[in-house]
Amino acid sequence: MTQVLRAALVQATWTGDTESMIAKHEEHARAAAAQGAKVIGFQEVFNAPYFCQVQDDEHYRWAEPVPDGPTVTRMRQLARETGMVIVVPVFEIESSGFYYNTAAVIDADGSYLGKYRKHHIPQVTGFWEKFYFKPGNLGWPVFDTAVGRVGVYICYDRHFPEGWRQLGLNGAQLVYNPSATSRGLSGYLWKLEQPAAAVANEYFIAAINRVGREEYGDNDFYGTSYFVDPRGQFVGEPASDTKEELLVRDLDLDLIDQVRRQWAFYRDRRPDAYEGLVRP
Repeated sequence: MTQVLRAALVQATWTGDTESMIAKHEEHARAAAAQGAKVIGFQEVFNAPYFCQVQDDEHYRWAEPVPDGPTVTRMRQLARETGMVIVVPVFEIESSGFYYNTAAVIDADGSYLGKYRKHHIPQVTGFWEKFYFKPGNLGWPVFDTAVGRVGVYICYDRHFPEGWRQLGLNGAQLVYNPSATSRGLSGYLWKLEQPAAAVANEYFIAAINRVGREEYGDNDFYGTSYFVDPRGQFVGEPASDTKEELLVRDLDLDLIDQVRRQWAFYRDRRPDAYEGLVRP
């Protein structure tokens, strides 16, 4: 029997405050559920502006605990309401001085399955993330959800092939990649890297980017979010590069096994020969 997963993602413009931003995403989630979606993911630090365009202590105010903070608690209620798995990227405070760029994964019954913390933290103009975030320390978990095995890789992580591979080795069928990347910086890589990662690791990827300009800098977030399959082909058209959009797409999970039998990349790996890759 064919396994088809109806999946969704949201690329959103910043509203100006957390309450309206969360409310907007709740409405998108309800709309996706009404279209039959069973899983949805939001953009990087979805309930806040991309404050990393500046380095300012005031922005620590966006941080909250995971899973017991207000946003994840509210998203657990939304998951129960809609019956969807939800990937929830937020600014996490673990304890005083310990802050992470994090995504919580919530199952369709509202249960909290765990979290991924972004491993690779940029520190370049307009993306001053080391000012706020410690590097992730939870590995590359893949979560057994009501819709299958779901992983997360956040924004700048996408430039590093090692994490994509580890998610595949851990059994991911679908990886959400919530991002905040701006026009001109890496736009030509956006439609190159995630399709290449989907091919190399033979799973589906949901690539999500913010869209529009925000008050803390000049970054022009260009959206163009999309789903890509294990052959590196877009599932439907990518989203707009200028407007907020909800994408809902059907993912044929049987394609994963088909591609892995045909291309056999996992069979032909040579981990015995890769020792040099992990030398400092």
